[in-house]
Amino acid sequence: EADGISGIESPDPTTFDTLIGLEHIKEVLIDNTEALMRGERANNVLLFGDRGTGKSSCVKALLNMYCERGLKVIELPKNCIGKIPELFKKLAKMPHKFILYLDDLSFEKHEPEYRSLKVAMDGQLGATPQNVLIYATSNRRHLIKENWKDREGGDVHASDNMQEMLSLSERFGISLVFSAPNQKEYLDIVAKLLKRKGIKITPQIEQKAIIWQMNYG
Repeated sequence: EADGISGIESPDPTTFDTLIGLEHIKEVLIDNTEALMRGERANNVLLFGDRGTGKSSCVKALLNMYCERGLKVIELPKNCIGKIPELFKKLAKMPHKFILYLDDLSFEKHEPEYRSLKVAMDGQLGATPQNVLIYATSNRRHLIKENWKDREGGDVHASDNMQEMLSLSERFGISLVFSAPNQKEYLDIVAKLLKRKGIKITPQIEQKAIIWQMNYG
């Protein structure tokens, strides 16, 4: 353990081969991460959408895909966001490539971490190191929670609120949407998973799969 960062003894084994129905998303993530690994300009990435649709799994799959080529993923809890500029300075001196991983990210309107992340991504005088990217997952597109009160107070006030909510998400060069599959897409995923086990889907299995979907979302 160094600088408060400790390694994971048993990383999640998820690979892209196990993620079905995310072909475009996988292609974009791999292309962007490949650029990082080659030392080329790459983008910070926001993965947002419905829960349980593979956002975190995609980041874990990237680690498993590129770890042997020197990719390191550092998962940061929200209360450590203020330390990102300090991390940038330390990581810039290292030979590896890094992804700072912020999982399940959302903010209340006045949380200090919100502004800290904005500054860290695009607002500090020092340049962001080319060997570090930020990948964040969230259930909300604009990251900051909004209520109807935020829309009150006249057109200027409402416009200012909306610009504030958009300004952080716009700092991610790539935004990827993860949508919950409809029933046909869901059953197609089930069929492909079963096929890998040598099992052919039947109406009885489809019925059980639909019941499971209704129970567990």
